[in-house]
Amino acid sequence: MQVSTSDFRNGLKIELDGDPYLMIEFQHVKPGKGGAFVRTKLKHMSTGRVLDRTFRAGEKVTAAQVEQKQMQFLYRDGDYYYFMDTGTYEQTHLQRAQLGDATELMPENVIITMLFNKGKSMGIELPNFVELKVVETDPGLRGDTSSGGSKPASMESGAVIQVPLFINIGDTIRIDTRSREYIERVYS
Repeated sequence: MQVSTSDFRNGLKIELDGDPYLMIEFQHVKPGKGGAFVRTKLKHMSTGRVLDRTFRAGEKVTAAQVEQKQMQFLYRDGDYYYFMDTGTYEQTHLQRAQLGDATELMPENVIITMLFNKGKSMGIELPNFVELKVVETDPGLRGDTSSGGSKPASMESGAVIQVPLFINIGDTIRIDTRSREYIERVYS
């Protein structure tokens, strides 16, 4: 399937030179002289390499055929992360390099979307929100409110997130995986 530059959007998956890329940024440019063009930043879906590419306005590119499967993160063993297909119970693994920063926001047993291109796993998409336990932070003070500033907190998965001053060790918080920001404290 062909996609025109007018259809470009963040998150679009296209194929260049036989490899799948994820569009992470694009900008339509109409200079005073000459033809319009689209400036993009593309991330290689298996290596994570970012590439700047310019396309002429109206140029067509091939959409990448990416299959998505719901998978459950089971456990980590060294640099390998093991996942199970929730439909067939088949297990697969990916190396840390293929997952990038996603590993810092991935608690065990979370359901993720694994991306496949031509039968080969290319990476994962985390759910929009995850819940993680705070394992290290400065103590909270009585009377601190959510508008009173923030402090760094280390999560059980290794991520460091800015949280309000009232958050303590042992609290579970909801985090937006797209922006890596604190959303709310979760009460169990």
